[in-house]
Amino acid sequence: MTIRVVDRMELLEAEWRMLDRDSMNSLHQSYDWCAAWVKTHGNPLALLHGEQDGRTAFILPLEIVRHSVIRTAQFIGSRFSNINTGLFSAAMRADGQTGVGQQIAAEAVRLLSGKADLLHLENMPLGWRGERHPFAGLPAMENRNHTFQLPLLDSFEQTLSQVNARSRRKKYRNQVRRLEAMGGFRHLVARSEAEKQFLLDLFFIQKAERFKSAGLPNVFQAPSTQAFFRLLLEGGHDGTNTPLELHGIELRGAFEGQIAAIAGMSRKGDHAICQFGSIDPTLARDASPGELLFWLLIEQFCAEGATLFDFGLGDQGYKRSWCTIETVQHDVLLPISASGRLAAYTQRGLNHTKAVIKNNPQLYGFLQRLRAQSDAKPVRKAEPEN
Repeated sequence: MTIRVVDRMELLEAEWRMLDRDSMNSLHQSYDWCAAWVKTHGNPLALLHGEQDGRTAFILPLEIVRHSVIRTAQFIGSRFSNINTGLFSAAMRADGQTGVGQQIAAEAVRLLSGKADLLHLENMPLGWRGERHPFAGLPAMENRNHTFQLPLLDSFEQTLSQVNARSRRKKYRNQVRRLEAMGGFRHLVARSEAEKQFLLDLFFIQKAERFKSAGLPNVFQAPSTQAFFRLLLEGGHDGTNTPLELHGIELRGAFEGQIAAIAGMSRKGDHAICQFGSIDPTLARDASPGELLFWLLIEQFCAEGATLFDFGLGDQGYKRSWCTIETVQHDVLLPISASGRLAAYTQRGLNHTKAVIKNNPQLYGFLQRLRAQSDAKPVRKAEPEN
C-alpha cells in the first residue's frame, strides 16, 4: 500500500466520486458535502489517499483546524457530521487484513508531521451495518454521543410494527384531527429556490429562538455555517443521493402559510439522515407538529425504498421512541507532535469530564447557559497599532 497527502480536492475528484457510489461510505465524506464545507470555511486540507495494487483503496478527507496553538487534522466538516466512516473501497473492507488500520495510522502520523499536531478522527462506528471498520483495531474512546436509527421494512405498516404501531397510529390520528380543526395542513417539500431559501432562513430563526430560550449556544449562528447549508441546498438530487432537502408542516386556514415544523434531510443510497429540525412553539403546540413531520418523513422514505432512517447524534426521548438501533461511535486520537501528545491526553480527560457533567443535569445546564452568554457577547476588534 502506498499513501500520499493531497491538498486539493479537485486532484482526487474522480477517485473520490467512485468511492462515493459505495453506500457504506458516509454521506458526510461525500465529495459534494466536503466541497461545500471547504468552499465556505477555507481550512487547509490534508487528504490522505491510499492505493493498493495501483487502485484507490481509501481516502480520508481531512482538514487542518487550529484550536489555540494546536493544529488538528480532522474529518472535513466534522462539527456537523452524524457519522464518519472515511471512504474505503469494498475490496479493502472485505479484505479484513490484520493490522491495516495500524499501518494507515502510522503512515498518516508520518505524512502529517509538520502539518498538524494531532489527528482526531471522531464519530466513527467501529461496526456499521454488519461490517467492521478498518480502524476497529486502533486504540479508541467511546464518543459520549450515540446515534439512533430505525430500520425501514418492506412497507410502512411493517416498519411501524417495530415501535408499537397501535399507539403510534392513535397519536397520529389525534395530531391530524387537531390540525384539521385549525384549518388543515400540508407536508411541504421545498422544490423551488424560493421555497428552499424561505425554509432554511426560517429554520435558522426558529433554531436561534429555541437556543436562546433554553440558554444554549447557537451552533448555527456563524455566517460560514449558514453559507455551508445554503450551498448544500444547491446540490439537488443525484439518483438516490441528496445532500440536503427541506421539509415542513405548513398550516392552512387561519394560519395559512405559517410553518409549524421544519426538518433537513439527506439521503445516501438506502440511508436517510435527519440533519436538523426545528419547531415554532407558538403554532399548533398541542398537535406536536415536529413528531407529525417525522411520521410523514418515515412514511415517505419507506415508500421510496430507503432501508434505514437515521435520527443522528444525540440522546433524546423522541428518538428512542422511534428507534430500535442505538449506534455507539468512537474517536481515535493520534498524537503527531509533542504538543499533540499533550493535547491528546487533555482531550481524553476532557471527554471523561464532559461525560460526568452531562450526567449531572443541573451542572450541565449551568455551563451551557454560561457558554450561551459568552457566544452572545460582541467581539471587540483590536485597536490598530500606531
